[in-house]
Parts: sequence; structure tokens; C-alpha cells
Amino acid sequence: MRSDVLELADLLRSVGSAAGLDEIGVCTADAFDDVRATLHQRRADGLSADMNFTYRNPDRSTDPQRILPGARTIVVGAQSFRRRSTPAESSAPARVGEYVWEPHYATLRTGLDAVASTLRDHGHRAVVVSDDNALVDRAAAHRAGIGWWGKNSNILLVGRGSRFVLGSIVTDAKLPVADGPVEDGCGTCDRCVVACPTEAIVDGRAVDARRCLAWLVQSAEPFPVEFRAALGDRLYGCDECQDVCPPNRTLDRREPAPQTAGSSTVDVVELLQSTDDELIARHGAWYIPRRDPAYLRRNALLVLGNIGDASAPGVRAVIDEALHDTRPVVVSHAIWAATELGLAERVRTVLSSHPEHIRYDPMIVDELDRLEARP
Repeated sequence: MRSDVLELADLLRSVGSAAGLDEIGVCTADAFDDVRATLHQRRADGLSADMNFTYRNPDRSTDPQRILPGARTIVVGAQSFRRRSTPAESSAPARVGEYVWEPHYATLRTGLDAVASTLRDHGHRAVVVSDDNALVDRAAAHRAGIGWWGKNSNILLVGRGSRFVLGSIVTDAKLPVADGPVEDGCGTCDRCVVACPTEAIVDGRAVDARRCLAWLVQSAEPFPVEFRAALGDRLYGCDECQDVCPPNRTLDRREPAPQTAGSSTVDVVELLQSTDDELIARHGAWYIPRRDPAYLRRNALLVLGNIGDASAPGVRAVIDEALHDTRPVVVSHAIWAATELGLAERVRTVLSSHPEHIRYDPMIVDELDRLEARP
């Protein structure tokens, strides 16, 4: 390969590293035909549930030419989100996923933009894609030799684990590509499969979104009753499969994670006391269905029902407020939380004051039926 191409590849790695990327790999921009077939099959099997991410249009998200006609290579970047934190004092603390403790995707984007800018300076076209439906980023990372597919469907980097956000630059530059995928490092280990609270990790290194807590807290559908107790104290995200993963645990023992400046917990009583505008201002970087804070309230009510104490300050008031809400998704999950907290006597009293179109909403009727069926 020509020396100028090798020099450009070295320069891109240097620029990416200086801009904060922890790992860079390069692969061809050929279509990911095998991944496309897999996505279509999983969608047909129902594993995607109502998830649109990568499943919305597999024909597009597996074809880099849709992003940049004439693309020749993909530069893949990985940014670590591995952190440690000290939970805040709270009577009802809810956990949030480690990857949102800090704006890691913004840091990743900065690094990718720096690499893309260097490519453009050298006369090439380059398009950055990150955290969207344009490209299956894990497939690109696997082809680029960044890491192997874990049984929990995450990409694991050799010696560095799976706590990374991924993004890519699709370019028409000819660059040296990875010799091939990284050898599988999972072997017979199935700790993530066993540890999953809802048995969402299924055959073929796939995750059933209908059971995955990390997806269910982002879904616009009512939270499945059978998984509400399993949600425990999780408000957003679920790190269980990564927490038990041996490469991650080994790295944590060998090298303490940096202390985060963000928060690993949210006080659910305080959250439920907040206005919708305040919730979007604080948590708007999270994926919230339809940008509607009602879904954050739904999650918080479930957590409160799991870990709350009806006698703790503010709990009865936020339950009462939620029962008085006009949004069925809030009211229905408030009924469940109230019942779990021993406050069921408030449910019918409050609901009797609601107009019929709320009182007889199917979600609310279903919750009331379950309440009546309780022993």
C-alpha cells in the first residue's frame, strides 16, 4: 500500500487519540449483508418489540452507500464510559445506566468530528454517524477489528471490556483495513445470560427487546407487569450484563475507573415533584419516547413501588399527584405503585374525580382489574 495512505491512517489515529477517542479501527464500506438478514429475521421473530433503533430500516442501516455514495472505508471510533461514582443520599434512589452519567456521546462526537475534518482537509468526503439509525455501529466495530460480539450483543474490546460508546466516519478515502474480526473471547462463559434479571439474552447472541429492561424503560408501551418487580431500582438503563462480565470485572480490579462528575442515581420522589419542563431540562439528553416526560414519571413510579416507603417524606403526596394526572400512562402506573406501597385506598377515591375518558382508558381499566384480582 502506498506510503501516503499509510501516513494518512497513522495521522487519523493520532488525531482521534488526541481528541479523546480510546480506540480506532478501519473496515471496508461494503454492505453488511449478514447483519441485514439477521435484523430482518429478529424483527420477524418479534425480538425487536417496538424498538426502531437499527430495526427501523435494516436495508438502510446496513448499507454504508446510503450514507455516502462511493464510500470505500469506515473509520470506527470507541469512547470509554467506564466510571465509578458515589451515590447521592436519598430515601428512594434510582439507578441510571453508567453510559449516561456523563455526556459520553458528545465526547465521542468531538473525536469523530476531528478525524472527519482531517479526512476533508486531505480532499476526501467524510460523514460522521453516531447514536442514530443510519448505521449498525456494532457491526462496523466488529468488522473493523475493534472487538468481538459478546453474548449480550455488546462489542468487547480485548483487555478493555464492553463499556464503550461507538461511532463511525463513512468516507471515500482508501485506507488500510483490519485483517479480520477479533477472535471471540466469550468461550463457554455465560455469566451475562444467567445474570440478566428478565432472561432477555437469547440464543444467537441476541437480546429480546420485549424482555430487556434497558429497552423497556425507553419504550412507549405500558411497562409489562411481569417485569415490574425485576426493574427494581432502575430508572434508566440496565448494566447487569456488563457488571458481571469477566473482562469488565478484571479491568476494574486491575485499574480503578475514573471518578464521574455526574450522578449514578436520581431521587425518584424529587423527580416526581418536578415539573415536566424541569424533567426535560435535567434529563433531556436521555432517550424519552416522544420527548414526553410522562414516561420518566412512569419509570419513577415503578421504582417507587419497588423500593419506596409510604411513610417517607413526600411519598404519599407524589403518589396522590400522579393519580390526579390526566395522562393514562402516568395514572395507570401510579395505581400499581400505590398498590405496592399499601396505598390502594386512594386509587378509587381519586379516580372517581377523573372524567370518563381517563377513568375508562384501557390502560387504567387493566390496572384496576389487576388491583381487584389481588388477594
